[in-house]
Amino acid sequence: MKRSIAILGSTGSIGTQTLDVIRRHPDLFEVSLLSAGSNADLLVRQALEFKPAAAVICDPAGYDKVNGALSPHDIKVFAGIDSACGLVAGEHVDIVVGAMVGFSGLKPTLAALKAGKTVALANKETLVAAGSPVIRTAMENGGHIIPVDSEHSAIFQCLQGAGANRIEKIHLTASGGPFRTWSKERISAAKAGDALKHPNWNMGAKVTVDSSTMMNKGFEVMEAYWLFNTNPDRINVVVHPESVIHSMVEFADGAVIAQMGCPDMRQPIGFALGFPDRLEVGNRRLDLPSLGALHFEKPDTGRFPCLALAFDAVGRGGNVPCALNAANEVAVKAFLKDRIGFYDIPDICGRVMDGIGFQASPSLEDIFSTHAEASAKALELL
Repeated sequence: MKRSIAILGSTGSIGTQTLDVIRRHPDLFEVSLLSAGSNADLLVRQALEFKPAAAVICDPAGYDKVNGALSPHDIKVFAGIDSACGLVAGEHVDIVVGAMVGFSGLKPTLAALKAGKTVALANKETLVAAGSPVIRTAMENGGHIIPVDSEHSAIFQCLQGAGANRIEKIHLTASGGPFRTWSKERISAAKAGDALKHPNWNMGAKVTVDSSTMMNKGFEVMEAYWLFNTNPDRINVVVHPESVIHSMVEFADGAVIAQMGCPDMRQPIGFALGFPDRLEVGNRRLDLPSLGALHFEKPDTGRFPCLALAFDAVGRGGNVPCALNAANEVAVKAFLKDRIGFYDIPDICGRVMDGIGFQASPSLEDIFSTHAEASAKALELL
């Protein structure tokens, strides 16, 4: 039987690559729902190709354009994030791809897990901001999370066949981003255009900036903490500029299992959609002799303080990671508009973290309240 796929964030980098995987396997998958933030034109083109039962444009300003183009083709069109939350819980949805960027992906992800769906999760902010409520919702309702982030997919793949053997350490690899070899003085003068020149990965603007600050890797530490029930002191970050080893798992006997591949997000997407089967996804294959050598370095938190902030946040726990995520979203948006400098990002994030009202065991309502409070504080600091 075909698996019915709902894609949250279909017009972004992960969403478009997910559709490419589905396009290669029309015998295995069909699209039941597409949702986009504000890119109405691309959403229309995708819907006309894949013929989902419904499409959601989260920005109501684009509703008339999308509805006018799709309603003659018997595709129902909805507006707003709440519509997406209702549709992902539908009985005809098998897998929900969480590809929305930022905190906005939390509500529909929770709705899908509450309905007992399998969520192929690429939206790291969902677990960063609300790890405890998200995992609890999945466990209580029979929902499942399969990670799509390349690093967490790698860990997940490494654990297949591990049985009850306890994880000794997780080694998260990081490319180091575009500023890996830059001095702190040179980095301090970097603009958004410099940060968007990632050497290995094709990602959206927000994630690419997060990679340049290494906040992205800090968020992945938090994700690993929730996904694999592993204490932060057992999660190690190592800079690996070739981005060939996507992450590693170390066991009690010292054995380290690594997942390798060319940098291409279609591989972890295909693994999540087809699990437990592996699918051909059109990605480039490793030519091991041509690699020559692989390199590993310790991350420099002096040049990349966002990584240290993330470890601090997960160590404090409670609602602090949520505050960090909210402040980072505001700061990155400002940096992309050249309103602030590179090192203003960790400065704003640190000050918001320190100023937030701490809650050790936040409810879901507390998470939304913290996000709003931290966002407001970050805007004030701008």
